[in-house]
Amino acid sequence: MPSRELLLRLTEHLSVPVRERNAMLVAAGFAPLYRERPLDAPELAAARGAVERILQGHLPHPALAVDRHWNLLSANRAVHALLAGAGGAPPLPSGPLNVLRLTLHPAGLAGRILNLAEWREHLLVRLAHEVERSADPVLAALLDELKHYPAPPRPASAPPADGRIAVPFRLAGPEGPLSFISTTTVFGTAVDVTLSELTIEAFFPADAETAAAMARLAA
Repeated sequence: MPSRELLLRLTEHLSVPVRERNAMLVAAGFAPLYRERPLDAPELAAARGAVERILQGHLPHPALAVDRHWNLLSANRAVHALLAGAGGAPPLPSGPLNVLRLTLHPAGLAGRILNLAEWREHLLVRLAHEVERSADPVLAALLDELKHYPAPPRPASAPPADGRIAVPFRLAGPEGPLSFISTTTVFGTAVDVTLSELTIEAFFPADAETAAAMARLAA
């Protein structure tokens, strides 16, 4: 029987997510170590404030916060401006607003994404990695759902020949074509399960035209 200390050392060395660390402790007969508070708990007030400062400080560019299942928790007004007009027939599935579902569903943003095949492939690979890492059945079901959405031909696996530094997110916007590169931010020292699974997705303009368009849109 492994000791509690041995389990904690192993999970830390292997960078096991804290939710799975709790599961391993329980499986070995120990009490879970990490608490899971709701996001509106008083103890998470400082973290919520930090999230909102990041989102609002990122204006005029879009940024949003999601939970471990990619459900939207918060977003700045640039996101809402870009989502204007998303949705139509057939309707999006009901329930929490899932960012991946909104992005790839035919009633969501899919029809406005100019490089849909490339961006879809990027999101599916990322989600598949999360499923493999966490074995989360909700994420696995989401991945299966997204794979069955209508999709353009899969992009070639050859490296890009245009000198790009990252896969862009290219969207037809109210100010014309927009191109973004994305970053992901997490709380690196979180010991609360909810906080450890909160992710901020921020989008930066990939070219001067997008930067100018977002400035005009914000104005």
